Amino acid sequence: MTDSITPLDDIAFSFQDRLVQVLTDARHRSRGVSAQYGQLWESLTRMATGGKLIRPRLLIDAHRGLGGGDQAAAVDAACAMQLLHIALVIHDDVIDNDTVRRGEANISGEFASDAMRRGAGRREAHTWGDATALLGGDLMLTLAHSLLARLDIDDAKRRAILDIFDDTVFQSAAGEHSDVWLSLHLEEPRSQEVLEMAGQKTAVYSFQAPLLIAAVLAGATSTLTAELADIAAQIGVVYQLRDDVLGLFGDERVTGKSTFSDLREGKETLLIAFARSDPSWAEVHALFGDRMLSTADGHRLRNVIEESGALVFVESIISARCEDLYRLIREASLPTALSTQLIELTSDCNRRTA
Repeated sequence: MTDSITPLDDIAFSFQDRLVQVLTDARHRSRGVSAQYGQLWESLTRMATGGKLIRPRLLIDAHRGLGGGDQAAAVDAACAMQLLHIALVIHDDVIDNDTVRRGEANISGEFASDAMRRGAGRREAHTWGDATALLGGDLMLTLAHSLLARLDIDDAKRRAILDIFDDTVFQSAAGEHSDVWLSLHLEEPRSQEVLEMAGQKTAVYSFQAPLLIAAVLAGATSTLTAELADIAAQIGVVYQLRDDVLGLFGDERVTGKSTFSDLREGKETLLIAFARSDPSWAEVHALFGDRMLSTADGHRLRNVIEESGALVFVESIISARCEDLYRLIREASLPTALSTQLIELTSDCNRRTA
């Protein structure tokens, strides 16, 4: 996201303070268990308190834009959204066998490297790293749920928020499951399947959940809540399509990710679905999903994708969806401030470079 949505006001500072407090309490508990467990909580704290904070900021802004007055509940819910994000990111890295994120060792990589420095074999060290990451993701997920279950609000609102959280995890897991299935290449997915997977994997937890929880806390009408759900779903697809473009054609120095990693993983995107229809794909299809893909073959495969017209096609889809979103947001019965924020968010999702 661009800097236009990242400056933090007093409420956001309150969010950061609260998040640090929650994680510090857990860190203190962990020190009585083992040095390794304490190290895990140190790593989780670094992950959770860094980054762009897109999801918590969206929840806080939407709650305020909808006229909500329960700042404490909004801050705790925002913390829960950040912890959920960290949980899903950690699990995603394990599923993808990634040991690096944004140019730095992730939890799997950090703990595996530490074990090897202490004398563990490579295989055992990586097992330790992955196990630590999986448990760390579970801890973040459970802590997020605990924060929402303990919100000091009336029971009806709490149940509604827990239902949103439950559905968010359910849909996100379905999206991740579909992503892995499609990467097996046992069948060629249709473009619609790829878009549906992107919606489940990204839109639901990154945009729908923060907006819907904000709406519940603010006491928004069912009509307004339904409009926000539709808008959030569309923003999420734009975000994911831009992510896919950056994954292949972004600046590695900015994204912190190799432009060949999605190709080595065999990640199914709209770019790939379009490129498959080009005759030149037959020459390189065996390279897609090759974990040992060389730099030369990576360039070759990426060139075929671009020359097929896939990049131009996906860029046109992103532009068209942004225009549809601008109209959808303007026509919705949203407060002016929130409408402006969502238009800016859509634009930032389109223009982002990392």
